[in-house]
Amino acid sequence: MKIRQALISLSDKRGALDFARGLAAQGVALLSTGGTAKLLRDAGLAVTEIGDYTGFPEMLDGRVKTLHPKVHGGILARRDLPEHLATIAAHDIPQIDLVCVNLYPFRETIAKPGVTLDEAIENIDIGGPAMVRSAAKNHAAVAIVTDPEDYASLLAEMAANDGALSDATRFNLAKKAFTHTARYDSAIANWLTSLDDANVPQTFPKALQFAFDRVETLRYGENPHQQAAFYRDPQPVEGGIASYVQLQGKELSYNNIADADAAWECVKTFGAPACVIVKHANPCGAAIDGKLLGAYEKAFKTDSTSAFGGIIAFNGTVDVDVVAAMSERKHFVEVLIAPAFTPAAKELLAAKQNLRVLEVPLARALQAFELKRVGGGLLVQTPDAFNVQASDLRVVTKKAPTDAQIEDLLFAYRVAKFVKSNAIVFCGGGMTLGVGAGQMSRVDSTKIASIKAQHACLELQGSVVASDAFFPFRDGVDVLAAAGAAAVIQPGGSMRDEEVIAAADEHGLAMVLTGARHFRH
Repeated sequence: MKIRQALISLSDKRGALDFARGLAAQGVALLSTGGTAKLLRDAGLAVTEIGDYTGFPEMLDGRVKTLHPKVHGGILARRDLPEHLATIAAHDIPQIDLVCVNLYPFRETIAKPGVTLDEAIENIDIGGPAMVRSAAKNHAAVAIVTDPEDYASLLAEMAANDGALSDATRFNLAKKAFTHTARYDSAIANWLTSLDDANVPQTFPKALQFAFDRVETLRYGENPHQQAAFYRDPQPVEGGIASYVQLQGKELSYNNIADADAAWECVKTFGAPACVIVKHANPCGAAIDGKLLGAYEKAFKTDSTSAFGGIIAFNGTVDVDVVAAMSERKHFVEVLIAPAFTPAAKELLAAKQNLRVLEVPLARALQAFELKRVGGGLLVQTPDAFNVQASDLRVVTKKAPTDAQIEDLLFAYRVAKFVKSNAIVFCGGGMTLGVGAGQMSRVDSTKIASIKAQHACLELQGSVVASDAFFPFRDGVDVLAAAGAAAVIQPGGSMRDEEVIAAADEHGLAMVLTGARHFRH
């Protein structure tokens, strides 16, 4: 079906002129509203304003423009039903073959500081979604265009097909259109149901809608008998793992993406050059240094056994020295992540054809919400955004930590934040020495972290220890002291804090409290 008449009504006018010119050049008559009509007319295009077309002016401050039978009849009439065609002919309603609409900027409006309810309400589009849905419903005959990115390809297809668009194109445009209106309505519902009795937005709406776009269907999930797919937020947080560009390697698996996220979220919290190696969602090695090479060498030493088949993340540009060091150690890696790679590093990595290499922009923005599915429901929380500083520390023992110990304590606590609870992390010299993760008792995590260090032949004498939550009993302190630790960082808050602090004093340890727990489940 050749497109003979198009209705264009746009809030986002990017590319509108070129699209309208392209339609006009192919003989398409143009209908338009308000500001869009002025834009086209001022550019010298012949355009019929919607009020002249319907015989009714735009009214009620623009609230009513296109809500008219001559608009929706021309869009919704089925071209394959003679009675539909007879009806619109009897009422002098021409067919509208293409609708180009995007909606009032509701999201942009509510993102403004101090926006009022009245301002938000006036940016809820009514006529636009109605036209979009009408055209999408009748996609068998009508093309609905909601995305400026589609303009050029649609003009090219029309030019190649005597002014027509294929059934497949119109159906795909309809899918996109229904998604567009669904997300628009979701944004409205989320914001309105977040308002309290004083119309002040709260953190958690009463009704919560989410939207994600499928990036790819994965080979399988956590296990081969599970199906899986990867979806991306249509407006992904800056610097999130979903923004990756894969430079080489096999397809990413479900576990690859999950572990890559864990490694990336940890490494990007450090200001100094850093390396984090993750295995099964836990950092098995992490370090900072003056250069990425030094950070990698230190992180690898923590647990070279677990590092095999792990995920490595760097917070700086990876050069050929780092790649060469990985090769010298015959370090098998599933995924390598960094903000950038030098040309020489890329050339060397190209020999490892199966190695997945990802570039991710380095930005420290956080998601608005963290989500976890439970049976029949969803747990939603704000992200753990607290990064302890030296000024947050409270010394509770007779012995205070040295400046060097404070640096290591802060490093250790930052790593512990990304270790599954119960988490105990031994550190020294800007590197992890032993990591105890995911145990049901804190003392067992302490023992495991100590054993890990021993197996790696790493000296714990004079080390520091981070605990993601308080010590419920003194036994964990006894174990870490026996292993050689000299200072401890923990949030505090146990009913036995006095007993735990007394144990630290008994062993001659320095202990500082942060007041902030970092459980990770």
